[in-house]
Amino acid sequence: MDKEDLNSARTNPDFLKYLEKTRLDAISSRDIGALYEVLDSFLVLDLDEDKADEIYQNILKITFEDVEEIILTRKLTLKEKDLFYVRAFYEHAIEKWSYENNKGAKELLFVLLSILDDTALCDALKVHIIALSKEKNIDSFYEEDVNLNASQDDEIYGYFITNFNYDLEKYLEENSDILDKEYKTLKHLLDS
Repeated sequence: MDKEDLNSARTNPDFLKYLEKTRLDAISSRDIGALYEVLDSFLVLDLDEDKADEIYQNILKITFEDVEEIILTRKLTLKEKDLFYVRAFYEHAIEKWSYENNKGAKELLFVLLSILDDTALCDALKVHIIALSKEKNIDSFYEEDVNLNASQDDEIYGYFITNFNYDLEKYLEENSDILDKEYKTLKHLLDS
């Protein structure tokens, strides 16, 4: 979309009504996919920041209300509704990290790692946990670890940091003791 298209969408009363109806329907039906559709529209169109934050809070509320059932019964995939749960968990962890709540970010990423059925993303999450364990702030992580020039081979990983400036397998092996220590420290989060 160019600037003219964005402005047109931003000021189109029918589109704005559609967004509001979708938002309200999604909240009442607990549809995080539809909530993300609305949130992404709000962010792209630079609409009401308070409403965008409210939408995000609803996404988190639904996700965390459902997490206990997920932990007890199954693993999450990167398909359909599960992708939105994973995205919400991940974004909330990154948000905590950006506010220097490394402990909270690490706990969220650990729980996500434990309930996720996707090897590539799990390996990437381990890198995040290692960085947090080394008390890196998020800016240092981006500057030192993340390959910002890499293109995403698979669109499904577009919401996540999965490309790094080193051989991932070797890095994980070299830091396996940190992961073992973190597992022992954080495994209580998975106890029912």
